[in-house]
Amino acid sequence: MFYCGIDVAKHTHTVVVLDEQGQVVKAAFAVSNDRAGFDGLLGQLAEYAGQVQIGLEATGHYWLALYDTLTHRGYPVAVINPLQIRAYRKLDLRKRKTDRVDARHIAAFLRFAQPRCTDPTLPVIMRLRELTRFRFNLVQQKGDAKRRVLCVLDRVFPEYEQLFSDVFLRSSRALLAEAVTPDEFAAFDLSELEQLLHRVSRGRFGQERAEAIQRAACQSVGVSFLTDAAQIEMRCLLAQIDLLEQQVADVEAAIEQVMAEIPQYITTIDGIGPVTGAALVAEIGDVQRFDTLEKLVAFAGIDATVFKTGQFEGNQRHMSKRGSPYLRCALWQAAGASLQHNPELKTYYDKKRAEGKIHGVALGAVCRKLLARVYVILREQRPYVNH
Repeated sequence: MFYCGIDVAKHTHTVVVLDEQGQVVKAAFAVSNDRAGFDGLLGQLAEYAGQVQIGLEATGHYWLALYDTLTHRGYPVAVINPLQIRAYRKLDLRKRKTDRVDARHIAAFLRFAQPRCTDPTLPVIMRLRELTRFRFNLVQQKGDAKRRVLCVLDRVFPEYEQLFSDVFLRSSRALLAEAVTPDEFAAFDLSELEQLLHRVSRGRFGQERAEAIQRAACQSVGVSFLTDAAQIEMRCLLAQIDLLEQQVADVEAAIEQVMAEIPQYITTIDGIGPVTGAALVAEIGDVQRFDTLEKLVAFAGIDATVFKTGQFEGNQRHMSKRGSPYLRCALWQAAGASLQHNPELKTYYDKKRAEGKIHGVALGAVCRKLLARVYVILREQRPYVNH
């Protein structure tokens, strides 16, 4: 058997091939990240056909095209976490960091650890990961836009936020599209303001709320000389929020379509909906690569840090927050939802709170318990059964 390690980069990949004894049988050579380079690599690998294991470090997105080409030609490929290669590199007594050395380390790790070949469902998982991460970024952008709306209001009409339970209610947003500053609201004809509120709130608000808005406008301490800037900012930000909400809805519909292609039971767990479940499936990927729950917990970055040396042991422990931030975020959201939909986990959360744990620590404990359930369901490919 031969072991081919490929150090992935944006423009040029570096390749090394070792034999079963760890000796170099093909010295490091460069492969350009284009069709000519890939064809050249396939030609070089042809002499090892059926006897070669290939390892790629998952560097950004630059490994995807090469992985696609190699797997289509039937080569077994293991996609390796860069953290594993970094840890293995530390075994080398000489401190060296070059593309050639890295490619050899990848091949040596492949020979030593014998990692499983990447699951053939990876292309579907990668599509799901692309969509869920894109949705995550859209939601972040929407959150940023909403925070900027609140900043505009804090400057020109700070009292407005107290007039609605949520500034971004449909009725409030429709109102802000018409007026932003106290002077604009004060200049509104009361009956027109009442009719506008009644229409956009579908009868929920009327004269009483219109009068409250005008009273607040007349007594506001907002900055008047920012009126023109605030009007432009508010108009653009509201349009941006509307667009982002529509885009999030479109992406979620696409996510549900891809999820339908994957045999999964993760959404049978109370508190995990289709979108959160998709993020968990996408970030975990092939669960068989985690032979213990503790390894998945570490990959999610919800394991506790430990500092112990000699007779000293630190007692301040925090989440390591290594691994996938997207997985950690999805898990955190699922844990929060489970407090409403899963009585068993809610009882566990309440127990932690009764022990004096703050909300974040208690919810982190729920995350770990929830991840244990996800781990079992994904490994055994069966629906979750409440006990």
